[in-house]
Formats: sequence, C-alpha cells, structure tokens
Amino acid sequence: MKRVPIIQGEGIWNLIPQRPPIVMVDSFCGIEDDCSYSALTITADNIFCQGGELQESGIIEHIAQSAAARIGYIYLQRNEPVPLGFIGSVDKLILHRLPKVGQELSTEITVIQEVFDITLISACVSIAEGVIAECRMKIFLDKK
Repeated sequence: MKRVPIIQGEGIWNLIPQRPPIVMVDSFCGIEDDCSYSALTITADNIFCQGGELQESGIIEHIAQSAAARIGYIYLQRNEPVPLGFIGSVDKLILHRLPKVGQELSTEITVIQEVFDITLISACVSIAEGVIAECRMKIFLDKK
C-alpha cells in the first residue's frame, strides 16, 4: 500500500543525524501502533549504488535510518532532543534482490521489543514488485 509522506526532503534531517551524501531516507510516512513507515527513491548519485543497483550495505543503512526516523519523530513529538542510535546487530537478513536506480523503497519498521535504551525491530523493505529485503536489527540509543 502506497503511504502518504508526512515529512519529506530536508525535513528528514530533523529526524536523523545523517547528512548528505549519507541520507538514506527521503520521506517519513508516520507511525501506526508498533509500525513506522518510510521511503527512499534510489538515485544514480547514491553512494551505495554500484552498476545501477543499490547494494546490500545501502539497504541495511536505509533500514537503520528508517528506524532512526521513527525514534526521531517520537522524540520531536515530545519536544525532546533526538538521541543518537547505533546498530547493535543485524540478524536474519534475507536479501531477495537488489533494487535499481529509479525504484522507490517502501519500508515498514515493526518494534518487537524495547528494553531500556535497546530496541529490537523487524524490517521489511519493498519496491512496487514486492519484498526485496527483510531483517531484524538491534538498536542502542545514546540519550546523553
């Protein structure tokens, strides 16, 4: 299902710490229950592209930034400083295929468990033709 972005472009920079050329989310589509939704249109100048395809490292970075955008959005809604997050682990990664330049990634992040400053998420990344990647990721927040 195509979701409508609530934050796009440079507005994403309020949600995540990354800056160009490392920004791997270009729209945030909101949160429903334990799920958040984000997207990225792959461009030819993306530093994670090679041979016209987004590489595995770019997909993982997109997932991490999608999770960061979720946290950033929550903290902004509370009028609190957005904390930095760090990938603790990537587990059960299934890469079905690499997306091509021009395709849009639509990503669903589902919170599985939150304990103190550690969040375990499940991610599902899709393009128009279907799911391209899935994984679990453990994220540590630095709330200093």
